[in-house]
Amino acid sequence: MIIDTHHHLWNYNPVEFNWIDDEMATIRKSFLPFDLQSILTKTEVEGLITVQARQSLEETDWLLNLASENDFMKGVVGWLPLADKNIKQILEEYKSNQWLKGVRHVVQGELDPEFILRKDFNCGISLLKDYNLVYDILVFEHQLPNTIHFVDQHPEQQFVVDHIAKPKIKINELEPWAKNIKELAKRENVSCKISGMVTEADYKLWTEEQLTPYLETVFEVFGPSRLMFGSDWPVCLVATSYSNWIFLVKKSISKFTIDEQDLILYENAQRIYNI
Repeated sequence: MIIDTHHHLWNYNPVEFNWIDDEMATIRKSFLPFDLQSILTKTEVEGLITVQARQSLEETDWLLNLASENDFMKGVVGWLPLADKNIKQILEEYKSNQWLKGVRHVVQGELDPEFILRKDFNCGISLLKDYNLVYDILVFEHQLPNTIHFVDQHPEQQFVVDHIAKPKIKINELEPWAKNIKELAKRENVSCKISGMVTEADYKLWTEEQLTPYLETVFEVFGPSRLMFGSDWPVCLVATSYSNWIFLVKKSISKFTIDEQDLILYENAQRIYNI
């Protein structure tokens, strides 16, 4: 059994999805529950966490509605305006929705390098624990030092690092990412998704061997009790197939005991996202 903790759904349009460049042309189209369900029938995946791709309440509401209609969608990591002065009222409006499991902001796209430390943003973050909501951290590796300071402000909040914090796999650069992810992992309230790695490498030329030092690093610093499987479908399709990513992750964690593998493949997801 597998629970995929990271995938996306969208109705494509070139304006709101302008981050899909020419190299990613294969995913310049809509991806809806039907498209994913047809893939899942061929895998061990029995449930998924759907993650926001647009920073709008409209999309959050759309994903929550889809989750209520599709049994394989076990929860949503949506977007809420965390820096808004009315965020508590907004959280109150969503607190009865059983599908909202977490919140994410695309910090990697913020031009302000200090955004993640802003007071208004952190005021919103400080409320999430009261609503039993996870916060998914989406950053590039150079943003990890500020991310560490950010996490330290919220010791009771459950955090999940998306895509192992996007190291520079394409140029085989391990440091300073490894040093910083090790420091971040010292915080027991931080977990990590094994996801999004092939798209940080060369889409066409990446190899399993190239991914190994990054995988070994997160295995060491987070351990099986704080790691989760994520596909990053459909984004992963620019570099690999859904089934091949499952194969590679299962191969990489085969050194762990069966119980530890189960933690990574589904049990941690059930616990952290309250499935």
